[in-house]
Amino acid sequence: MQLQDILFSQGFGTRRICCGLIQQGLVKVEDGSGVRVCSEPAETFVPEGLMFHVQGERWAYHERAYLMVHKPAGFECSQKPSTYPSVYTLLPGPLRARGGGAAAGVQAVGRLDQDTTGLLLMSDDGKFIHRLTSPRHHVPKVYEVRVKHPLDEKQVNRLLAGVVLDDDPKPVRAQACSAEGEFHLRLTLTEGKYHQVKRMVAAVGNRVEALHRSSVGVLSLTEGLVPGQWRWLTRQEVASLTEKASV
Repeated sequence: MQLQDILFSQGFGTRRICCGLIQQGLVKVEDGSGVRVCSEPAETFVPEGLMFHVQGERWAYHERAYLMVHKPAGFECSQKPSTYPSVYTLLPGPLRARGGGAAAGVQAVGRLDQDTTGLLLMSDDGKFIHRLTSPRHHVPKVYEVRVKHPLDEKQVNRLLAGVVLDDDPKPVRAQACSAEGEFHLRLTLTEGKYHQVKRMVAAVGNRVEALHRSSVGVLSLTEGLVPGQWRWLTRQEVASLTEKASV
């Protein structure tokens, strides 16, 4: 694969821009002998496993992007936010431009409200996103909920039995639910309705004060990944998520 095409696929601009970066000596490639400047846009490389540097920043080639983001409060999961900054601004430019065209860049795998924190997955793999968001795959998502009023067994049992929301006569049930403290509820859902956690908690006579998603499927938020940070998922993590979602 030509170096200019590799850079283009990874989101470093149009092919003309990528060609210019290379011709200006701003691109280096790591090989068996170390790091060397590449000035020929048409020079070919095996992309898998390739490590390269663009304007001093080190990158690894990824055919598809699979990311974990620790979403902080005060960010919208939208490319065109209305009030708060976009969660996509937490990512470097190339990840927001991968592939080019109207659907360029990674997309959020589902959404979190602006005031909700925690695990947000992003990818440019449409099949991966569909597997994790389609209701028929029943991918569990675990939320840590701080509520306004003390919890009791009746509230937990109602959430497990199912509550009716105002837009659907069919009861919505928690897959799992437990009171971890007087004001701390752990809730596992397999659906993704609008403001679902907040509405379910309100339906049992309580109110959500803070909401944090701690896991999606078999994957939990990495300890030490602070709000606003992101990382690549490993191949094993991607496989475990898709295998679980395909059941």
